[in-house]
Amino acid sequence: MTERLRTLEAENASLRRRLETAVELPGTPAPTVASSGRAGIRLRAAAAVVLIALGALLAPVAVVAAWVERTLTDTDRYVATVAPLAEHPVLQSALAGRLTGLVMEQIDVGALLEEVSTAMDENGIAPRASAALGALEAPLTNGVQSFVREAADRVVQSDQFETVWEQANRTAHEQMVAVMQGADDTLLQIGRDGQLTIQLAPMIDLVKERLVEAGLGIAGNIPQVNASFTIMQTSQLVEVQNRYAQVVALGTWLPWVALILLAGGVLVASHRLRTLMVAGLALAGSMVVLGLGLTIARGLYLDALIGVVLRLDAAEIVFDQVVSFLRLTLRTVGVLGLVVAIAAYLGGSTSSARALRAGVGRGLDRTRAYGEGRGVSTGPVGLWLGRYKGVLRAAVVIIAALVILLAGSPTPALIIWVAVVAVVLLVLLELLSRTEPGVEGDADARAST
Repeated sequence: MTERLRTLEAENASLRRRLETAVELPGTPAPTVASSGRAGIRLRAAAAVVLIALGALLAPVAVVAAWVERTLTDTDRYVATVAPLAEHPVLQSALAGRLTGLVMEQIDVGALLEEVSTAMDENGIAPRASAALGALEAPLTNGVQSFVREAADRVVQSDQFETVWEQANRTAHEQMVAVMQGADDTLLQIGRDGQLTIQLAPMIDLVKERLVEAGLGIAGNIPQVNASFTIMQTSQLVEVQNRYAQVVALGTWLPWVALILLAGGVLVASHRLRTLMVAGLALAGSMVVLGLGLTIARGLYLDALIGVVLRLDAAEIVFDQVVSFLRLTLRTVGVLGLVVAIAAYLGGSTSSARALRAGVGRGLDRTRAYGEGRGVSTGPVGLWLGRYKGVLRAAVVIIAALVILLAGSPTPALIIWVAVVAVVLLVLLELLSRTEPGVEGDADARAST
């Protein structure tokens, strides 16, 4: 018996030495498998980082491209963008001032007074009266200008003008596309230096009609005026015009490319929920960068227009209105990234997330037990919910994602409400679901073993 024990101890010692040697020597099977596994994990982590970084970098570009493409091709979006400009006081004032100047260029008060003075001389009226009439040129000019300005103000502030403005922009959307394609003879024109101008001839005709109706008959003799009003000037408009087809293609496909890159980074990662949280935060951060870039671009744009346009405040209003949907889009995407990051954190394996889920679970269990102790139970429905709880959870998440993806114009409010409703449904599912006592006992026994 003693000899047998010594033999076993010798064999154990030999096995330990061989195992230590196998661990120390390179090229042995066990370390090779371990190092190969670690290398695979590192490779997947590196691939996830690269994919998520590319997706986050492309996201701002994709948002801008989608905004440009939507504005150019969607009539409703285009009208929604430009229609509010007609009722903004700053732009109305700028337009009225421009219309007044154009009309006054066609009304030469001095020439009219000279004709009257000549007629007075021919009819033998005293020279003093003719000289006094000449002294009235400045006051009369100011009076006519005030009269014209009042008519222009009434035109641009009228409900009729707002209606005509919206209808004209809706029907002129095809002309906007034609401008991007380089067509001529359209209402909106882009100059070589990137000036986006609107032709004022129809508005001048409307002012002429109002002046004639008010008693200034001479306004009816004003000829057709070919004038424009610059509402925006930036070289980027020329770039968009020259690359219209590419912009449309980028706006259509680049958002999907960025989304695929982010999803690919999550799928190749070893810790997917943790990576999903990082992807959501990266997406939200990229939208913050886009917002900062938009603010900087606004300042540079307005600085470049100093001394170029007559009303810088009007150009500021136009810029803010034109990019309003871009700001809405970046806020929506940013909120979506934060919601995804929060959901991934709550479902993750960190100690704080597990503690939070455990606390919520205990609270739901106590609530359920309290109700059942007083005869309130979901009965067979609760058992069915408990049996298919996993499938129902997935269905709630998928439906919430589809609501956001299929929304025509998602907003931050929509995303927040969808997330809140999804959380409420998941909590109700946990609260209403029940497990059969036997199955619960079996599960507890399996967990203890």
